[in-house]
This record gives sequence, C-alpha cells and structure tokens, in this order.
Amino acid sequence: MRIFLFLLLTIIVALMCAVCNARGWDSRPLKRLHGRVVNKIVGLRVVTRGQQSTASPRLVVANHISYFDIMVMGELVEGEFVARGDMATWPFFGFVSRCARVVFVDRRRSAAGEARDQLQERLDSGDTLIMFPESTSGDGNRMKPFKSALFNVAERRAKDKDGHDHAVVVQPVSLAYTRLNGLPLGVGWRAFVAWYGDMELPSHLWQAAKLGKITCEVIFHPPVTIADFPDRKALAAHCDHVTRTGFAQLLAGRVPA
Repeated sequence: MRIFLFLLLTIIVALMCAVCNARGWDSRPLKRLHGRVVNKIVGLRVVTRGQQSTASPRLVVANHISYFDIMVMGELVEGEFVARGDMATWPFFGFVSRCARVVFVDRRRSAAGEARDQLQERLDSGDTLIMFPESTSGDGNRMKPFKSALFNVAERRAKDKDGHDHAVVVQPVSLAYTRLNGLPLGVGWRAFVAWYGDMELPSHLWQAAKLGKITCEVIFHPPVTIADFPDRKALAAHCDHVTRTGFAQLLAGRVPA
C-alpha cells in the first residue's frame, strides 16, 4: 500500500510539475509539499538541527545513503536536485526527474565545463541546488570522500533577480538514519535503509517499505563561500570534514544541543 500510494502521488505531482514548467510557474512549493506527504506515507520521520540558510544563490551539499535522501531533502529544501546524467533514462524515475527539473550532469572530466555551465544557469535563475558530492551512495555506516570537481560551480559568481553578482553560498548538510520504530538503528540494520553497491532497486524498495517508521536526523551546518578558502579543493575538504563529523555524531547519538 505504501508503494502504491507513493507511486500514485508521485505521478500526479510529476504531471502537475510538467504543467507548471510549461507555463513558467514555480513548481518548487509543490515539490516540497510532495516530499512532506510522501514521507508520511512511507513512515519517514525527519528531525532537523541547525539553521537552514535562506541565501540565494545557494548550493546545498549532503552525504548520500539512499533514495530516501531525496525524499528527506525534498521535504526540507525548496530547490532542485543535481543528478548523474544516466538517471534521465531510468524507467519511471527518469520521467519524474525530468518533470521535477532535476539537473542532469555528465560527471566525466571531459564534460566538466558543460556540467558547470548547466549549474551556473540554474543558479543565475535563482534556483537552490541540492547535490551529493560523494557521487554515489554509501552503506549508512561510513562516508565516501567528496569529489572536489563537483564544487567548481562555487568558484563562479551568480546573479540575483536584480542582476547583481553574488558569491555562491555553500551549505554542508549531514544526514543519518538513526532509528527504526523508535529503537536505535544498529550497524547490521542500516543496509535495509541504505541503497548502495549492486543492490537492485525494486527488491530493496519492497523490503524498505515493510520496515516500519524510520527516523532520519539532519544537521544544517553553517554556510560558507569560496572566499573563505584558498581554492575549490579546500572548500570541498571543509564540507567533507564538517559533514563527516556531523554524520558520525548522529550515528553515535552525541549531537550537541
């Protein structure tokens, strides 16, 4: 029933977003509402800490564990996701992603310039971009390193609605799945929530939908800009460290008040 309601609501909202896009209407509030409703349907409880920045333009960077991350960030952040290029061809999810104005980028080095231009165009239009710089999902117990190449758009300046140039604000975010039906989610159980490696999506989604109520904890860390660092690699390293530290604190249950 959860999967059926999720698919039904997602198709309806995707079509509504397609209409909004065709008419030039802002579909972001609709997508955020979709995130809130879908999370209630699948039993996903989101707990937040820290202050979400309201700056524009903004790049939100988070660690990546599961397709649940998209639902969590979709509820919390009114923005557009950045995804790898081949996702556009996926059955169902490719169609939904295109309707949701996901930015598809080719992450090969030879295509770095084209990807940067796509992101720049979205930032100039006032969009907040949501990105997972690990480039792949992890097992829920540890993080993979952030790829600095994905931060190249932060080196540029973007225009606001009045045409003024501004540095791109980058906000690191840590997220972790910490509880299942109110009980601590241990190491052995996190693979039932995390989607990684060669796991098949349909079977994993079927099992995850039967688990019960999952708690995802999220920390919004202080935002920064490229001006705070000597170069892009230093910016990426900072975001990696801050996100990794918050992730470890969430898993250990030792997050400062």
